Amino acid sequence: MKQLLTLATLGMALALGNAHAAEEKAPTKQQTRMTTCNAEAKTKDLKGDERKAFMKTCLSNKPATQQDKMKTCNADAKAKDLKGDERKAFMSECLKK
Repeated sequence: MKQLLTLATLGMALALGNAHAAEEKAPTKQQTRMTTCNAEAKTKDLKGDERKAFMKTCLSNKPATQQDKMKTCNADAKAKDLKGDERKAFMSECLKK
């Protein structure tokens, strides 16, 4: 009798667990935004404080400040190893965006 009761309880628990799993919801706006921001940060190869600043701005859904843009553009220029006139042109274009 104890075994039957244990099996019945286990069966109900599994059934409820499967029903709950089937009710998966679509990701929230914040979850979608997190996925998008992570992908963008990865594409830009941002790390450390630059990544934190970018993620904060991206997730808050506020436009980037000039200082944030400067940090991101500097990181991009450094990653591309740009110097001199090439760097100036790149920075000019990047900061206009």
